[in-house]
Amino acid sequence: MRHIISVMLENEAGALSRVSGLFSARGFNIESLTVAPTNDPTLSRMTIVSIGDDGIIEQIVKQLNKLVDVAKVTDLTATEHIERELLLVKVYVNKDTQADIDKKIDDFACKIVDVSEDSYIIELAGQGKKIDDFLDALDAFRILEVSRTGVTGVCQKR
Repeated sequence: MRHIISVMLENEAGALSRVSGLFSARGFNIESLTVAPTNDPTLSRMTIVSIGDDGIIEQIVKQLNKLVDVAKVTDLTATEHIERELLLVKVYVNKDTQADIDKKIDDFACKIVDVSEDSYIIELAGQGKKIDDFLDALDAFRILEVSRTGVTGVCQKR
């Protein structure tokens, strides 16, 4: 099962390594990892997406809570939460494809962040499924480059 784990940890060198090490030590792949400072400059939020058995993820959460650098761990998958991912995609555009690409951009509520002579850079924020669907819709066109941030999320309730 896919799990999204939010870890509040001290904003210090080596903290990321210790947290990610728990996953590699158990043979679990981290599908996505995002880390950034929070409104408290001494803390960072790390959001980890991994696929694993519920029991193993529960053990990892318990062991994460034991790390000195960790202030709080939440398995967002087990709570009501909001999750988002950001996509930047560069697409080849010419006079024959521009109208179709513009329609897809409107259909998915994307934003064009850069226009050049023969390409668009398009931004889309949303759940992973929406981003996957948009990329599938663009599949008929020439995608030049794709960059995704990975998931970030927060609990809906306190």
